Amino acid sequence: MNAVYICGSGSYLPGKPVAFDDIPKVLGVLDRAPDKIRRWIDRTHPVMRELLDIEYVHYAIDPETRAFTEDNITMAVAAAKKALDAAGLAPADIDLLCYGSAHQDQMPTASVRIQEALGIDTCDELSIHANCTSAYKALYLGHQLIKGGQNRNALVLSANIASSELRAEYYNQPLVDKESLFLRWFLSDGAGALVLSSEKRHPQDLRVETTYIESNGGKRPSLMFNLRPALWLNPKEEYELGYHHLRQRFRNALATSDFQEPDGSIFLKGFQRMMAESSAAIDDIRTFQINLPTKHIVDSIKEEFLQMGIEGSVFYSKLDQLGYCGPPMAFICLDKIIREEQFNSGDCVVSFVTEVSKFMQAGYVLTYDAL
Repeated sequence: MNAVYICGSGSYLPGKPVAFDDIPKVLGVLDRAPDKIRRWIDRTHPVMRELLDIEYVHYAIDPETRAFTEDNITMAVAAAKKALDAAGLAPADIDLLCYGSAHQDQMPTASVRIQEALGIDTCDELSIHANCTSAYKALYLGHQLIKGGQNRNALVLSANIASSELRAEYYNQPLVDKESLFLRWFLSDGAGALVLSSEKRHPQDLRVETTYIESNGGKRPSLMFNLRPALWLNPKEEYELGYHHLRQRFRNALATSDFQEPDGSIFLKGFQRMMAESSAAIDDIRTFQINLPTKHIVDSIKEEFLQMGIEGSVFYSKLDQLGYCGPPMAFICLDKIIREEQFNSGDCVVSFVTEVSKFMQAGYVLTYDAL
């Protein structure tokens, strides 16, 4: 089995930071929503500001014209070019491209469009759409295929232009409800990319020790969803029924049964299952990205982990400065960790996510091996 290293990383955040209170201006005011809903938005905005503790987000939207400035392909390519540059590789050196996004309706799929934009004539490619676990699953596949000798250099990337489902123009406004609007307060846009290789190309390269995926949704409800059926509808009919609205059933705490397993939260127990498959020890964790979208939920998770003996200083989050970009958040934060932190031999970087469309979970363990 080959060792697998992260030899380059990159991230891309579109536009200038948008202050939390300017979110309605950039996304557009819902002036045709029911009066009751508009009053609820006005009351809830300051509550969400305090609850989420988000200062800024990024959108691929011109704040004046509110026209789109990017899409998932252009953002992914921008992040990929930074990762390739950091790796010291050319696009032609890539023999595997793995792309993960929340969901996608376009044809051809994003992975081959990114391949074309980067000028890669031929490579293996995979496109994964599994909400916030999709980036981890792209990493999982890249890791396993290089580890098994199928590939040598993989470009693993994720992008999300969440604002395209949150703009005022997207909604059939008379049909919006509370579940349709929660995500407007914290989802944002961005892209991240990693270059994996069977060769350690730089002294500081992190080794991919473990990648982990699981689904716990067999008996749990969907808390994030739209009402589209598993077939194509007439777009006009879909709009008139409001089936395209992205909905979130809000949960204010991990104490609800949806998030619980015996002896702990689903997040904690999933993390423990991942670590049981890893040769790394809890004490080796130098940086831990709890990849969840809201501060109050992250704080609840921290309490569980502090009781396990994990020190509070290892937790890493950029929610206050970035909002939550969905799938690419895992790679965006990892890019910043790689560029900002100095590691000692044996240090581990870990990340774990629980997504709530159907309670899929995923994570990774990276290790720094000094030469």
